[in-house]
Amino acid sequence: MNPIRRRLGEFYRQFVSLKGDPRRIALGIAIGVFIGVTPTIPFHTALIVAVSVLFRQHVTAAYLGSWLISNPLTIPVFYFSQYEAGRLLLGVERCTLTLPDYSLTAIANLGWHILLPLQVGGLLFAPFFAVPAYLVTRRLLTAWRAGKK
Repeated sequence: MNPIRRRLGEFYRQFVSLKGDPRRIALGIAIGVFIGVTPTIPFHTALIVAVSVLFRQHVTAAYLGSWLISNPLTIPVFYFSQYEAGRLLLGVERCTLTLPDYSLTAIANLGWHILLPLQVGGLLFAPFFAVPAYLVTRRLLTAWRAGKK
């Protein structure tokens, strides 16, 4: 079985086993997707727990959302496009971007001329993934539970 199919299958099994209000689960997924899209890899779990607890949303769902969107296939695409969007928005010149890995530490070592546009781009992109994640999750979960009854 290919890795993408396996990851989606595991996500599905965990998703359908979540207990609670579909709205809270969908908000949890949206929180996780929002954080998962941002370039904050070493802090994803801490941020997910803190934001989910702060807003009293489903922590497990938030973790699942981040786990689904933030993976080795999507991270390079996100980072490149977020850097470019942030760079254009801030009006700074392009710098050479060579990373030993995709951790925030590696990015921070490149300096603020890379980190700031990347973070701005990440915050710009995150709602475009989080809002649809909320809407789709709530609709799917509500439909799945209605069909189960």
